[in-house]
Amino acid sequence: MKDYVQVPAAELEKPYEFTSPGESAPFLYLRVCCCCSALRPRYKRLVDNIFPEDPKDGLVKADMEKLTFYAVSAPEKLDRIGSYLAERLSRDVVRHRSGYVLIAMEALDQLLMACHSQSIKPFVESFLHMVAKLLESGEPKLQVLGTNSFVKFANIEEDTPSYHRRYDFFVSRFSAMCHSCHSDPEIRTEIRIAGIRGIQGVVRKTVNDELRATIWEPQHMDKIVPSLLFNMQKIEEVDSRIGPPSSPSATDKEENPAMLAENCFRELLGRATFGNMNNAVRPVFAHLDHHKLWDPNEFAVHCFKIIMYSIQAQYSHHVIQEILGHLDACKKDSPRVRAGIIQVLLEAVAIAAKGSIGPTVLEVFNTLLKHLRLSVEFEANDLQGGSVGSVTLNASSKDNDEKIVQNAIIQTIGFFGSNLPDYQRSEIMMFIMGKVPVFGTSTHTLDISQLGDLGTRRIQIMLLRSLLMVTSGYKAKTIVTALPGSFLDPLLSPSLMEDYELRQLVLEVMHNLMDRHDNRAKLRGIRIIPDVADLKIKREKICRQDTSFMKKNGQQLYRHIYLGCKEEDNVQKNYELLYTSLALITIELANEEVVIDLIRLAIALQDSAIINEDNLPMFHRCGIMALVAAYLNFVSQMIAVPAFCQHVSKVIEIQTMEAPYFLPEHIFRDKCLLPKSLEKHDKNLYFLTNKIAESLGGSGYSVERLSVPYVPQVTDEDRLSRRKSIVDTVSIQVDILPNTIPSDDVVSNTEEITFETLKKAIDTNGMEEQEKEKRRLVIEKFQKAPFEEIAAQCESKANLLHDRLAQILELTIRPPPSPSGTLTITSGHAQYQSVPVYEMKFPDLCVY
Repeated sequence: MKDYVQVPAAELEKPYEFTSPGESAPFLYLRVCCCCSALRPRYKRLVDNIFPEDPKDGLVKADMEKLTFYAVSAPEKLDRIGSYLAERLSRDVVRHRSGYVLIAMEALDQLLMACHSQSIKPFVESFLHMVAKLLESGEPKLQVLGTNSFVKFANIEEDTPSYHRRYDFFVSRFSAMCHSCHSDPEIRTEIRIAGIRGIQGVVRKTVNDELRATIWEPQHMDKIVPSLLFNMQKIEEVDSRIGPPSSPSATDKEENPAMLAENCFRELLGRATFGNMNNAVRPVFAHLDHHKLWDPNEFAVHCFKIIMYSIQAQYSHHVIQEILGHLDACKKDSPRVRAGIIQVLLEAVAIAAKGSIGPTVLEVFNTLLKHLRLSVEFEANDLQGGSVGSVTLNASSKDNDEKIVQNAIIQTIGFFGSNLPDYQRSEIMMFIMGKVPVFGTSTHTLDISQLGDLGTRRIQIMLLRSLLMVTSGYKAKTIVTALPGSFLDPLLSPSLMEDYELRQLVLEVMHNLMDRHDNRAKLRGIRIIPDVADLKIKREKICRQDTSFMKKNGQQLYRHIYLGCKEEDNVQKNYELLYTSLALITIELANEEVVIDLIRLAIALQDSAIINEDNLPMFHRCGIMALVAAYLNFVSQMIAVPAFCQHVSKVIEIQTMEAPYFLPEHIFRDKCLLPKSLEKHDKNLYFLTNKIAESLGGSGYSVERLSVPYVPQVTDEDRLSRRKSIVDTVSIQVDILPNTIPSDDVVSNTEEITFETLKKAIDTNGMEEQEKEKRRLVIEKFQKAPFEEIAAQCESKANLLHDRLAQILELTIRPPPSPSGTLTITSGHAQYQSVPVYEMKFPDLCVY
């Protein structure tokens, strides 16, 4: 009994110090260990037993089984076991005993996996405290060890959630590990992978519980999302998957931080709901802005493709709205940045258009058109500011960059519009057409006050190109649906006809809407087709709705083609598109009455080229003749009247021999010889109305109207537009000879009076014959011309008369201002408004 030492009761109540096996024990412990070990709690003895004397031997499995059995049998002791293990692990971490730390964490993991009861909650708190200690240490191995333990814990499904538990520290620590900058590349990669896996564990542990949504708060998303994007961006030449996620091998995920981060990013977005979707998407914009990843934007496109494929389809419009909002926020950034954002929008729209995009349709188009106007405005300002020197070069580069933005916007509008259903596409067509500025009217809703004439023309071209993209592939059952009056009138506005490029775009839009059987590709180019049957043109019987459309709007279409042929800035493409327009009207909308009107139009174009009242250059006159020859050859074979085909073929044959410049194959060829005049040509070179009437009349066509020359319909916009009016007016020419001009420079314009001149003036028989001929033509016109044409001409004359009368009455009836004032009645009371004398305007004769 000499080894027995009596210990006071107060000493027994103190916490006992202990050392790991193999450590030199204090003197007190050596004297009492043999007799006081029985006084230590059982859970401590069980915990102590799992640690071997040499940490290299690893966990003592037999004693670990005893400890596990004890913990399962007495779950109320779990919290004490956890606290004791945490105490030992903390001291080992401080003393850098990595071996015992590994053993302690292995024991904790086994206890955590074995125990699933209500009493595990306090044990989890001790476990998380130990994991936090490991993550705070500066040793990479311990950080990886703590991360692995946390991931195992995250995969455990708890029966009841713990609402007081927070993971703020773990989010911050794992995010910091994702940005590790360790000098050793292997260790750096290992730490980053551990950080990504830790974030993935936090996400899995928190997002499943709807009552604990703290992980979706902005302060957490602002750390998690950039950390994942940073690792996705840093690894070069990664074979990233674009599209729905696949199942890569485990080794790839472990060895490749980019692959692991991408999978974690997909998993995070896949768990996002309606309320927290925006919090997960907005940090993406911040990361791309901070790292300047919009130009070039390959990584940005890759990120948003992942987003669009990962989120639930019904939330796609949220992402599109966020992109639109960011585009508005970056409207003053460089053009390439804006172009990069628009390209991302295009990719997102391409994916969202296959699903539900909800109410964002008009918002997308409205925002894009607004930025299109801003781009044109910036381009116009750059052109005005770049005058000399380096400024000119900078303006030129900015101009090219703005064109990149504009092309990206048009491409996005077109792709989005082409994926919409027909009813929405028709609304978008009307919406875009309402934005096109039309000269002389205020019907458009786009602000062009800062653009000027050049900018206005530019925005017209851009909007029409957008409209062309939207109408591509649009197949309406009836032409009334595709070309309603509210859409056709502004589309064919005279102000859009002043520029050849605008006219080309208008015609191409019309072709998209008219060509319902895909015949346009077969008609591409203007040429004399030997056999139209070889084209295998698809055609259906004209329905009643299309017939009524041509009765109502046919004259407007004819007028547009007629005036478009007579423009001085036409190029070859204009004539090709005009020819295609005539051919498509013949295929899609022509009955017997429309065919006669189209032939009248062609003959009128031929006469205008011969007479040349508009003083067109010879190339344009020959171009019109080539258009007439190509179309009459086409329509004669379409209606298949042998006599008509024979006449057309004969004229074309003579033209080939004597006047090849009347045919499209020659006139639109480089270095084609042009004639000096067309007055001396034989009549056999032209298509004759009487021959056509005879040939068609024999086949049952009503040819009375062929004898009436076609006159284009006059609209109110002719008087408002800047183009010359086609209304016959009487012009008064006054020669002003100021005294300042020397008499030698005055050119006499008086006509020499001869005997023949007097004889013609006295001869009244010729005048009577001319009057009779005029009356006959008027009577014949009212008998045979279409009612719409007569009504249009009478209406135009009536409008002119009313305008002139209104001007005259306004000048004559208006009373002169009186100094005593004018009598006005306001609210039933008579009031006089006097006019100051200095503001009165007196006639010149009253002023002296």
